[in-house]
Amino acid sequence: MVNKRFVSIFLIFLLLTCEIHLCFGETNAVKKTPIVITSHKLTSDNKAKIAIFEGDVYAKRGDVHLYADVMKIYYKDDGNETSSKIYKIEAHGNVRLIRGKHILTSKDAVYNAEPIETLVFTGEPRASDGDNVIVGTKMTYYISDDMTVVDDSKVMIVEKSSIMTR
Repeated sequence: MVNKRFVSIFLIFLLLTCEIHLCFGETNAVKKTPIVITSHKLTSDNKAKIAIFEGDVYAKRGDVHLYADVMKIYYKDDGNETSSKIYKIEAHGNVRLIRGKHILTSKDAVYNAEPIETLVFTGEPRASDGDNVIVGTKMTYYISDDMTVVDDSKVMIVEKSSIMTR
């Protein structure tokens, strides 16, 4: 079993040194903002370089909030003895990504930093912005291109009523 003090130190180390784009259109200030993750249980395997958070997982970075039942973070050494780099995050079960009034829900989500930085939502993904909703079978967000592809999409747009005067 992993020493609790080591896990705490490891977690602080991991969260403060990781670079990940968890939100759309980040600024450089957000990129340097640490990720804070809470859960009921953390299992860390340093040999496999994976951290598994289980039970009411909540991750926050800046104004982006990510919820899931389980979150697996894959990391690798970045050449610096004091830091690691996240290259993949898997979120499973009741996934919710919230940023302001924008909400994206799905059963699963995967962040890939390489070779192309993407966020892929599967399992009945649904994105909403107020009353406007997009659903599909898979939503892929290409972060560097700021482009989203929705497979088998259905879009519901609610227009605000306007008063016309003559």
